[in-house]
Amino acid sequence: PASSPPPMPPQVPAVPARLPNPLSSALLSAGAPGNVNDSTYFGAALALPEVILILTKYYHADIGKVLESSLWRSSDFGTSYTKLTLQPGVTTVIDNFYICPTNKRKIILVSSSLSDRDQSLFLSADEGATFQKQLVPFSVETLIFHPREEDKVLAYAKEGKLYVSSDLGRKWTLLQERATKDHVFHAPRGCLLSPAGFRYVTCQIHNCSDNTRTTPFVGPIDRGSLTVQDDYVFVKATTANQTKYYISYRRNEFVLMKLPKYALPKDLQVISTDESQVFVAVQEWYQTDTYNLYQSDTRGVRYSLVLEDVRSSRQAEESVVIDILEVRGVKGVFLANQKVNGKVVTLITYNKGRDWDYLRPPSTDMNGKPTNCKPVSARSLHTPSLGWAPDTTAGSRGNLGSQLVEYKEEMYITSDCGHTWRQVFEEEHHILYLDHGGVIVAIKDTSIPLKILKFSVDEGLTWSTHNFTSTSVFVDGLLSEPGDETLVMTVFGHISFRSDWELVKVDFRPWFSRRCSEDDYSSWDLTNLQGDRCVMGQQRSFRRRKPASWCVTGRSFTAALTARVCPCRASDFLCDYGFERAPSSESDANKCFANFWFNPLSPPDDCVLGQTYTSSLGYRKLVSNVCEGGVDPRQSPVRLQCPLLPPRGLQISIRGEAVAVRPGEDVLFVVRQEQGDVLTTKYQVDLGDGFKAMYVNLTLTGEPIRHRYESPGVYRVSVRAENVAGHDEAVLFVQVTAPLQALYLEVVPVIGVNQEVNLTAVLLPLNPNLTVFYWWIGHSLQPRLSLENSVTTRFGDPGDVRVTVQAACGTSVLQDSKVVRVLDQFQVVPLQFSKDLDAHNPNTPEWREDVGLVVSRLLSKETSIPEELMVTVVKPGLPTLADLHVLLPPPRPTRKRSLTSDKRLTAIQQVLKAQKISFLLRGGVRVVVAVRDVDTGPPSLGGGGGYWAVVILFVSGLFAVGAFILYKFKRKRPGRTVYAQMHNEKEQEMTSPVSHSQGVQSAIQGNHSGVVLSVSSREMHSYLVS
Repeated sequence: PASSPPPMPPQVPAVPARLPNPLSSALLSAGAPGNVNDSTYFGAALALPEVILILTKYYHADIGKVLESSLWRSSDFGTSYTKLTLQPGVTTVIDNFYICPTNKRKIILVSSSLSDRDQSLFLSADEGATFQKQLVPFSVETLIFHPREEDKVLAYAKEGKLYVSSDLGRKWTLLQERATKDHVFHAPRGCLLSPAGFRYVTCQIHNCSDNTRTTPFVGPIDRGSLTVQDDYVFVKATTANQTKYYISYRRNEFVLMKLPKYALPKDLQVISTDESQVFVAVQEWYQTDTYNLYQSDTRGVRYSLVLEDVRSSRQAEESVVIDILEVRGVKGVFLANQKVNGKVVTLITYNKGRDWDYLRPPSTDMNGKPTNCKPVSARSLHTPSLGWAPDTTAGSRGNLGSQLVEYKEEMYITSDCGHTWRQVFEEEHHILYLDHGGVIVAIKDTSIPLKILKFSVDEGLTWSTHNFTSTSVFVDGLLSEPGDETLVMTVFGHISFRSDWELVKVDFRPWFSRRCSEDDYSSWDLTNLQGDRCVMGQQRSFRRRKPASWCVTGRSFTAALTARVCPCRASDFLCDYGFERAPSSESDANKCFANFWFNPLSPPDDCVLGQTYTSSLGYRKLVSNVCEGGVDPRQSPVRLQCPLLPPRGLQISIRGEAVAVRPGEDVLFVVRQEQGDVLTTKYQVDLGDGFKAMYVNLTLTGEPIRHRYESPGVYRVSVRAENVAGHDEAVLFVQVTAPLQALYLEVVPVIGVNQEVNLTAVLLPLNPNLTVFYWWIGHSLQPRLSLENSVTTRFGDPGDVRVTVQAACGTSVLQDSKVVRVLDQFQVVPLQFSKDLDAHNPNTPEWREDVGLVVSRLLSKETSIPEELMVTVVKPGLPTLADLHVLLPPPRPTRKRSLTSDKRLTAIQQVLKAQKISFLLRGGVRVVVAVRDVDTGPPSLGGGGGYWAVVILFVSGLFAVGAFILYKFKRKRPGRTVYAQMHNEKEQEMTSPVSHSQGVQSAIQGNHSGVVLSVSSREMHSYLVS
């Protein structure tokens, strides 16, 4: 009986076929030693109705390449397979294969060697029966067949180059050195479109060179933004942190896509370009996981809102999936998941988004139990995934309830274009439609092995089961000829992860003994959920096979039966750009009102004096709606004369969006005007360096103004646009800077805690007022910014502190870094040099550093003091002076630090007074290093007071014990005075370079907050020794 199909006839069994897995023995179990994280890939393609090509390949994830592959061919629709040997005796690895969309007999295989030294193509023109090898001089990333010319192929190479072949890959011609992957397209008229260097360029394939390439879009575009669909080309351009989207209709001039003024899109996805109209999903400034759906006019320029808050999700590689589906076979029908207040409901429209309704949930489930689900917004049918068969039958996975539940994926089906739904499975299944939906095949989507499939021949009303194999297999997918027009399918999978591939052919053809006649079909009228037959301006009738008819519809079947035009009604019109429909709760429900930012009486931006324009009343007819007569809310708009408009939105910029250029570099100034008349407007241009000129038609032609600045500086560039109706002005400041050549950070290598220190960046060239300095001190991620080349700071804790400076001038950035040692105690000995050194002082940081190193090295050699405990810092300017920083050695429990320190200081003074420290200059000039006399006399003791306070306390103790003896000693030696002095002098600020007239520095470096004992060196030495 028709309501209960018999099981599969025994004379038509399922035919198994095995493909050996070439590397099954090499696969490793999870967690085993030596696991290489590998995978095996299975790919299938159908060339002609009876030919199937199967490619199995072993992909090594760690290496990132295919190691082995096998190509199999069946000429009897999967009953038997033959392994193809492309090169006898040679291991051939097939990376991928491509089938010509206009002639499926033509196939190209992409092959590579394991060494990656050469790559080959294998070409076939007989459905893969024979192949011809063709070497290529580049590494193929992907191939793109021309949509109409079967022998024309584009090849995108892994190094970013683009090639073209007009003879099915036998000869190749380089078209573009730099192109963007996945954004290379064939144009309908034989042109090539591709972005190179983030610009959109076109050229003729047969005459493509630097001289013949054109740039239809002026200026750079965002990477990966070029999209070509049907008659439309889309690009995105971001300037000054503002993103704008442009469109070209039928390869004409690019114009700005007009979305509502305050949509402020964060992202835009093209949904559909069918029937000379664009559907886009826009994520507006306030949205995170939803998009708003917009519909355009024929040219794709003006957009109107049709649905808000469509659910979206992020997939692998940051791709966005938006929950909207265009129904195949019935134009104008869309389904979408809308997310409101955290809940997701499914909506359906029959008139391209003009009106939306909630899906009507079934009253009972598949077991006949009531669902208690009301057909209102609170509870609905949620469909995260929908699959639509041709014509009127669809399947979806989802759930009933107040919101979408990701882990609850039930299967539902409709056979009347979304009016009613029936639950068919409680779990997710793989679905395949055969013979225009005459046979529906389902296999459970599960991780356990299966050997049973389900099928229905009455649009899912009843289901039968069939054992497609005697051994359970892990099902990986279902395969049939594209177009769902045949009754033969293939189930592919594997018995275990180490087994061969299992392919099972299931042939339903013997089940149907005849072809369908007119008596086997019934008519069905398309209506919306309210029962209205006039959908998109016409009444449409379809035919479908009766459930009781067991026949084959065949390839020539068409579902459309009749169509009758309806008179126009209000529902055939959409709110125009700048208008929105009033809420249904108001008295003027469904009427279109202008947004607050839109003035319908204003002339369009491209309105030219002498032309006319029409003012919109807020309505436009739905594209592809064919209604005639009846109601027309557009009425008869009055044509108005374009007035003379003053220039508005004047802009001047440098091509490439740079504002910093180099001297002598060609600069291209581009002037744009968003609104106003351009034919009668004059443009006064002042480039800031004395060049002034008057232009007409400057913004109309789009030609840039070429100029060159010879001297560094800041130039004020201005343009004034003026006509009889008004004027506008734009200003641009241009920095002309030479590239930075050198940067050196000068800082005292040793400094006391909380002592003020100067950080100086020596820069060549200096570029005053044009360079920004960024200072990073320690581990701070927040830099200090300055326009001066020096800053002052203090270090609160002892230790090594890294100081980094970056100098940025235009596009040139340099960096230098130094480490400063912050100490509690150290000693400073002022030094001076022979006057002969001044004549050899170039006053550069590197020279000063070298002199300081040689002095420290010589002192270490003469005194046996470790060189790392002495740091000589040569001061900038003339006369040449220096400071020797004597550091304390690391503390040792067995050593008295005071004694060692003073002995080191005495040894240094002795060798300096003896003039034992000297070095030679060019020409035999000897420079002697000596102690420099300062106002305070003896050498300074730097750092905190803790260490030296111990010395003072010790001496004070001696005073207390032997006061009388010390008193008598003082009377006998009246010429010697012992005193304590507090040093509070502020360190002189360092600048670099310093004038040669600079005097001797009077202050001694170091932290002078402690108490310093000042005695003569001889007395101190004799006292400590005693």
